[in-house]
Amino acid sequence: MNVGILLFDEVEVLDFAGPFEAFAITTDQNHQKIFNVFTIAEKEEISARNGLIVKSTYQLENTPSIDVLVIPGGYGAETVELYNRTLLDWIKQRHQTTKITLSVCTGAFILAETGLLDGLSATTHWMDLQRFEDDYPKINVIRNVRYVDQGKIITSAGISSGIHASLYVITTLFDRDIAIDTAKRMEFDTDLAHHSLSNIK
Repeated sequence: MNVGILLFDEVEVLDFAGPFEAFAITTDQNHQKIFNVFTIAEKEEISARNGLIVKSTYQLENTPSIDVLVIPGGYGAETVELYNRTLLDWIKQRHQTTKITLSVCTGAFILAETGLLDGLSATTHWMDLQRFEDDYPKINVIRNVRYVDQGKIITSAGISSGIHASLYVITTLFDRDIAIDTAKRMEFDTDLAHHSLSNIK
């Protein structure tokens, strides 16, 4: 199963690195990797927040099929990429064939600009909730949750919430035990083991 993680200049590092790690280390009962994880950008190399240089696996035009599309946030998401028509059109096209489209943090602003969140519930980083609500009145903004499940679209709150949401996606696509094993390998505290997922459907 292919997981494509979007990259762009000034993307928040943990927004993409957290989900990358969660999906990449997930294995089944036979210890076989479940996900093929790769990165995607408009250009070959991007500069993430605080100067981290990352080389993308694919560019928009040559990306293979995607089952789970991850749209991270960061300064670049909320100030530049939400106005990038090429990227927005690409997301809308790819969303048609994904099993799940997941936004992390202010990646929700990019997703909102595509119109795909209109009429749905969604969340984002707590510092940006009011702006999110003001700018996108067609979206039912949810506060004080790690992530919001709207079926094919899942939005998560700030930064580390992307790991919570990724583990939830693993639970949704496979099962809770696999997600719990992944969390243990990451030494990541999660509520999955306590059956108390903080999601809104």
